Amino acid sequence: MLIALNKPYGVLCQFTDPAGRPTLAGYIRQTDVYAAGRLDHDSEGLLLLTDDGALAHRLTDPRHKQVKTYLVQVDGQIGEAALQALRAGVVLNDGPTLPADAVSVAEPDWLWPRDPPVRFRKSIPTSWLSLTIREGRNRQVRRMTAAVGFPTLRLIRTRIGEYALNGLAPGQSRLLD
Repeated sequence: MLIALNKPYGVLCQFTDPAGRPTLAGYIRQTDVYAAGRLDHDSEGLLLLTDDGALAHRLTDPRHKQVKTYLVQVDGQIGEAALQALRAGVVLNDGPTLPADAVSVAEPDWLWPRDPPVRFRKSIPTSWLSLTIREGRNRQVRRMTAAVGFPTLRLIRTRIGEYALNGLAPGQSRLLD
């Protein structure tokens, strides 16, 4: 079984939390599945859940270099030099990243509002990019954009390998083949 979930902002990628914070249990009724990978509580978007350990391994093991695509809102107007640095790979405190696919994009018209909203400052613009990576280090996308001078404000995973968000609203899930 493979389930795609659009994980809302503020939800933990686990089914229980002793502190009582929102978890996957509020969105997924199946009890025999677990998340294949993670999204931080302050990230949104595609999360795959499965009961198949071999599939989870293929989706998450770094040796498989499964591509993951994110829609990223950053602080400031990102320019070609920063995008080129992301494309070349940036050096983080745990070593250099693999080259990424990085493209400046317009804010998509299908994007849902975030609750709570991203902070708004009239004097500092924001911009959006599509970023595809082939590894999955802890908070990697956030650290990459910060390394090129553009801190991440909002992070939405839209694709993992062949699986895409494809119109799921926050909190919605669907069974995949």
